[in-house]
Amino acid sequence: MYRKLTIVLALFIGLLLFQQAALAQDGPTGQHTASVWDVSYWNNKTLSGNPVVETVESKIDWDWGTGSPSGLPSDDFSARWTKYIDVSGGTYRFTATADDGIRVYVDGNRIIDEWNDHSVLTFTADLTLSAGHHELVVEYYENGGFAVSKFSWGPKPNDIVNWRGEYFHNRTLAGSPSLVRDDANINFNWGNGVPAPGLSSDNFSVRWTRTINFPAGNYRFTITGDDGVRLWVDGHLLIDKWFDQAAATYSDVIHLSGNVPIKMEYYEHGGLAVAQLSWALDSGNPPPPPPSGAIVIDNTSPGFVTGGAASSWRSSTAGYNNGMIWTYNNDYARSSYNWARWYPSLNAGRYEVFVFIPSKNATTTSARYWVSHRDGFTLRVVNQLAYSDQWVSLGTYWFRGSSSEYVSLADVTGESYLSRLVGFDAVKWESR
Repeated sequence: MYRKLTIVLALFIGLLLFQQAALAQDGPTGQHTASVWDVSYWNNKTLSGNPVVETVESKIDWDWGTGSPSGLPSDDFSARWTKYIDVSGGTYRFTATADDGIRVYVDGNRIIDEWNDHSVLTFTADLTLSAGHHELVVEYYENGGFAVSKFSWGPKPNDIVNWRGEYFHNRTLAGSPSLVRDDANINFNWGNGVPAPGLSSDNFSVRWTRTINFPAGNYRFTITGDDGVRLWVDGHLLIDKWFDQAAATYSDVIHLSGNVPIKMEYYEHGGLAVAQLSWALDSGNPPPPPPSGAIVIDNTSPGFVTGGAASSWRSSTAGYNNGMIWTYNNDYARSSYNWARWYPSLNAGRYEVFVFIPSKNATTTSARYWVSHRDGFTLRVVNQLAYSDQWVSLGTYWFRGSSSEYVSLADVTGESYLSRLVGFDAVKWESR
């Protein structure tokens, strides 16, 4: 009796192991999934009544030609396949090929609906799934002629060949994107409309990314936004206008060579929506010359001196007279910093003071210029990011014409450490 009980128990355990093996195996790219489909076949086109055949099948990959599944007529039959899958979270592509009608459900939601007579056609649907358990149902009918029913699924392939556009249901690019698509260009004027079905006309944001190969040269990037826009080129925050605004256009120049990553971010708050980006080789026009009689001290002039860590200074061919120097910004907590002074040779009198802001390597929004003049010291804070190859006035002052009068600038800006570039170029004094 004990022997019989042992045999029965062994058979029972073996059956359980067999059922577990039949119900689960590794699916596409390692997802845990049921290995077989539960299948029902009907001898009509409408899946109605009791099925005439119920079985299991390892896959849906049928080309019956002018035939049919065993036990069914060659025309006017239908089928339903059902199984469960366990997946990692992500976007998946579902592909169905049929002659005639086919429809596909995921968790009860119909994602492919081609329930009509047609020759062999293939249909796809992309769906983002949460990690975990999901039900797949495929339904099919055959009317006449050839009979084909095929179905597969797997992670969505990376088919972005232009700009990867990630669209969010909020203004802060937060969470997972509601839509990811291939945008041929960033040249959108949505007006009061929506950027895509399913998104609202207001309170959305977009991130575009792409890598592009540039022959060596200086390139001017131009962006237009309503509302906020910002642009990174080769890891450098070139343009930063992240605030509500009517459609406004900004540009800046940067030297590029080879494969360069580009990222543009945009948000829409309300009203009209515009997001545009373009670039071209910079014409290289020289900066406007100072008026006759102006005193100019450039970064290569005898009256220009620097201090701080020599290894922190960097030079560039951008700027006034095709030359400037720059550093990454420092912060107040550090004892060492870099600074520069421009000492003019002036006659006593009243002068307006200008600084030249180059189109490149000047991204701080808080360049702190000190003007030493007859009546003391005056601080002027300049947003270098807002200008490109332009003279910017620091105001008009009386000068004694002594060697103790100058303009100074340090790389301490109050911004996050090493987050911005501080440009040091030319300063001029115009008699008033």
